[in-house]
Amino acid sequence: MAQQLALDILEEETGTQSPSEVDLAVSVLRAAGGDPLVAIRSLLADADFLRDQLFIASSLMSKGIGRGWKPQYERVS
Repeated sequence: MAQQLALDILEEETGTQSPSEVDLAVSVLRAAGGDPLVAIRSLLADADFLRDQLFIASSLMSKGIGRGWKPQYERVS
């Protein structure tokens, strides 16, 4: 099983950073040891896992609890 990336999004000097200042792409690359292919493969694996989890949850959830909401499995621009 692939290991999940652990993102380091805290500023080193102060220990905190506002979410608007965090560059997640840089954090992902750092977590992948600077290897862009490892980063892309990990993100694709995470996206696939989350799609599976969404499918399972939507299959088990009744129509009434979601009040007619249906999940979208792909991002719509």
